Amino acid sequence: MPTQEKIESVEDLKRRLSGVKTVLLAEYRGLTVQQLSDLRRQLRSVSAEYKVVKNRLAKLALSKDLAGVHKLLKGPTGMVISKEDPVAVAKALHTFARTNQALVIKALRAQIVGAIQGPLAQLVGLLQAPQRELVYVLAQRGKNAEETSPTT
Repeated sequence: MPTQEKIESVEDLKRRLSGVKTVLLAEYRGLTVQQLSDLRRQLRSVSAEYKVVKNRLAKLALSKDLAGVHKLLKGPTGMVISKEDPVAVAKALHTFARTNQALVIKALRAQIVGAIQGPLAQLVGLLQAPQRELVYVLAQRGKNAEETSPTT
């Protein structure tokens, strides 16, 4: 039978996970208490939090759209949770991971991937624009040439 403390922990985690834009699982094995404090501070600066979770309780708290990460909840696990900009969270984690190689990212929610893909899609659009404009100009010149040519 679950204890009241565990029930409250699951409910607290469910509340924290409701409406999030970013959920990321990271293994903290090998990080010192000071390094974890630094990580938490950096994440707070981008409106995110790092919470060490018990894997069994995290599985109970995860909603159905995040159920795919159940198999990754093994070993010492922490969750990065944010309801704000996922790109800022990714940048903060990248900055921290450069100096602390012990941080291992296990999984991240699709919004981060989407946030990264958005600017890349814009770049592809910009790279295709000159060709698209050239085709448009040539089509207009061809149309104008047909209109001005004498009919026989």
